[in-house]
Amino acid sequence: MGWLDAWKAGFARNAKKAIPDGVWVKCEGKGADAQLGCGKTLYRRDLEENLWVCPSCGFHMRIGAHAYLDLLLDEGTAEPLFETVMSADPLRFKAEKRYGDQIMEDFRKTGRGSAFMAASGAIYGRPFAVGAMDFSFRGGSLGSAEGEKINRLIGFAQDRRVPLVIVSQSGGARMQEAALSLMQMAKTSARLAEFAESSLPFISVLTSPTTGGVTASFAMLGDVILAEPGALIGFAGARVRETIKEDLPPGFQRAEFLLEHGFVDRVVDRRSLKEEVARLTKVLAPV
Repeated sequence: MGWLDAWKAGFARNAKKAIPDGVWVKCEGKGADAQLGCGKTLYRRDLEENLWVCPSCGFHMRIGAHAYLDLLLDEGTAEPLFETVMSADPLRFKAEKRYGDQIMEDFRKTGRGSAFMAASGAIYGRPFAVGAMDFSFRGGSLGSAEGEKINRLIGFAQDRRVPLVIVSQSGGARMQEAALSLMQMAKTSARLAEFAESSLPFISVLTSPTTGGVTASFAMLGDVILAEPGALIGFAGARVRETIKEDLPPGFQRAEFLLEHGFVDRVVDRRSLKEEVARLTKVLAPV
């Protein structure tokens, strides 16, 4: 290698070291959204300021529960609720890993004891009860702790007579809790039926993915159901075609298809979500 080649190689190494990890983010999906995104490399700070929506193609990258609470609630008004309710391992479930060990891994990773965050706060000055599921904890799955926190949040909203918003992001019911997990579908649905009698609005926000038992329960019971653009929403996965032996239309589990067929009420850009929730609430429950 000549001196010029050596200098170029050294310059490239130094330039690479000068850029810390995580400064640049590629616009691409994960999991079920793996085929989405434009693939462009984007500046992380710009993405954060744009609420993790690609400025080039509009792809909505996955964000966590805490980010949704920050997005929706007025700054300085959020008060966490029911943080002592944590996932447990009542069945002592064990497969390749112990379920209890998996819970602890996610606890260390996220700092939370369940896949659901609940908070009280204000949206443009009006009191709200808001909850959000987080895919980073057990795939946002619905277990006993999550069902209990959702149940308590609904009760909190009903007792204080404030509107309710729940943001869903979930792979469905948590198999490691078996029937205990499935019972949460009935539990949350029954509590929402009581909430409906209070004439208070429940706005359900579906993000990618919202699937399985969550779709089959509280996520689809909103007075208004909103969805993020391109969100994967459904009960069974696309492989259901192997069971029913029929071809399914392209994008049949995406938000836009569900809007066209009446399963969701509006597809709303994340950057407009807070304004849309506030507007709908004024219509459904004027102060």
